[in-house]
Amino acid sequence: MTESFPEAAKKRVLLFDGAMGTEIQRLDPKPEDFPDGKDGFNDGLVLSRPEWIKEIHRSYLKAGADCIETNTFGSNKLKLDEYNYGGQTVEFNKKAAQLAKQVCSEFKDKPRYVIGSMGPSGYLPSSNDPDLGQKPLDEIREAFTLQAEGLILGGADALLIETSQDILEVKLAIEACHAAMKNTGKQVPIIANITLDQYGKMLLGTSVQAAYTTVSDMNIYAFGLNCSTGPVEMAPSVRWLSEQALPILVMPNAGMPHNEGGRAIYKMAPKDIAGALAEFVSKYDHIRMIGGCCGTNPEHIAELRKALDG
Repeated sequence: MTESFPEAAKKRVLLFDGAMGTEIQRLDPKPEDFPDGKDGFNDGLVLSRPEWIKEIHRSYLKAGADCIETNTFGSNKLKLDEYNYGGQTVEFNKKAAQLAKQVCSEFKDKPRYVIGSMGPSGYLPSSNDPDLGQKPLDEIREAFTLQAEGLILGGADALLIETSQDILEVKLAIEACHAAMKNTGKQVPIIANITLDQYGKMLLGTSVQAAYTTVSDMNIYAFGLNCSTGPVEMAPSVRWLSEQALPILVMPNAGMPHNEGGRAIYKMAPKDIAGALAEFVSKYDHIRMIGGCCGTNPEHIAELRKALDG
């Protein structure tokens, strides 16, 4: 038996992959590359260009990642409905997880893990926004339940609720993961990641302390931070989290984004991000997982691998 994901994280700090979206953009996809010509349907490339997604997964594993995230960031039912694939949510996520699993099986040197990526629903249930705040909570929960079921059936080793900007949505997603485990009869660890601005607050003003306190007793395995800022801006929040009970995942962007010609550019070099995260790991033993978010690529992950091994 290979060791389980939590067993591995107890023994050593696990390295996650970097960004998926920017790696897809590097391939310069055309509308005809997407299912039904639906330009920008990145998750749909699992169906129409599976070899592209496999190659991106492979590049991160070659760089030394222990864990790769499924290409399902926007594959909850509400998001898939926008592309007329909502009715296939379970099968869609199952296929993406199986695809990542196949690539992991190519690597025999050490255990590699598939992390089921669950990004936001596109709604903000805590807000009073006339559009984003009016979606019934049961619909949001059900959208995530179907996604989690597919990821579990496809063999995901853990579920990652990520880039979360509304703590009520995080609660709904966690409830959905537990429901999916009940429906599939299989238990997998849940990681809840939130996104903070440079002042340590979620989009709707929730502090890291409040967010952690809200979900830490919902039978989750780990709590983490990803996206929005680089590691420097995360430091105070990481320090606070390191004093709490749960294992921590830290996945910063390659620095704060710079707007250049309407595009977000991330300028933090691989060695710089590796140095910053290595410092976190040496200071705080609650950090059991690290990786990269926007602007990070296999070169960043290779440097992180060197830093961890060093």
